Amino acid sequence: MRAGIKGTLAALGTLAALAPSLGAISAAPAAAAGHQRGPAPTEQSVLSARGPFTYSTVSVPESAGGAFGTGTIYYPDDTSQGRFGGVAIVPGYTSVEAHIAWLGPRLASHGFVVMTLNSNGLYDQPTARGQALLGALDHLARTSPAAVQARLDPQRMGVMGHSMGGGGALYAVWSRPSLKAGVPLAPWHSIKNWSAVTPATMIIGGSADTVAPVDRHSERFYGSLTQAKERAYAELAGANHSSSFLHEDHPVIGKLAVSWLKRFIDGDTRYDQFLCPPPASPALTEYRGSCPHP
Repeated sequence: MRAGIKGTLAALGTLAALAPSLGAISAAPAAAAGHQRGPAPTEQSVLSARGPFTYSTVSVPESAGGAFGTGTIYYPDDTSQGRFGGVAIVPGYTSVEAHIAWLGPRLASHGFVVMTLNSNGLYDQPTARGQALLGALDHLARTSPAAVQARLDPQRMGVMGHSMGGGGALYAVWSRPSLKAGVPLAPWHSIKNWSAVTPATMIIGGSADTVAPVDRHSERFYGSLTQAKERAYAELAGANHSSSFLHEDHPVIGKLAVSWLKRFIDGDTRYDQFLCPPPASPALTEYRGSCPHP
């Protein structure tokens, strides 16, 4: 077990047995100029629910190995700009794929191969949801349709999740350091210390969240990310645990997620402007970050 959370994992007991058996996808050295995809971004473009890329979808049946439930892949139609980074997204406790489905079109149209998915069960805990995320990334890289694999760069991957799915995203970036980025949304996890996480991680919480109060979850997770390549914490003003994060497009969440994933999955420094200096918005109660650097 990685040293930063070894003691906590031992105390929980069962988590060690759940460690993923799937091999990590090895990371290649990043290109010096990054992997720019699409036109130069603007404030309007990153707030928009639809980016510059048209996209197609394909349904995914339950994985043969039981790594995840059903899912949907969204992938850009463009083949002229090279391969795109990949992102897997999982919902939270008792939630289903439909609750986070809005992120599929949002991210794919901005230049990512995206899989939104169901975990194996409604009551799966964060670790199982994190394993589902890793299984989904492996499916994208190894067994997805040829049209998907032709557009995917398997060396540039990231994860997102809501609630216990956000806790799963933390587990995924801890478990697989080769990932480039994670964006947990209103994350819930009984483990609070994620100091062994190294991928760039942005946590987005809600100031009115009573299910995963930010002072006991999001803020503590952010504070522990001392070894992450970059870290950020955004707090949505008046946001509760569900309505602000689920069902329909949220422009500020979309803007921050697209910018973070573009910056750290693609290495696209054109998106620094939306992350550093900290964005000023009445929709945010707070924004903290180490600020991305080239």
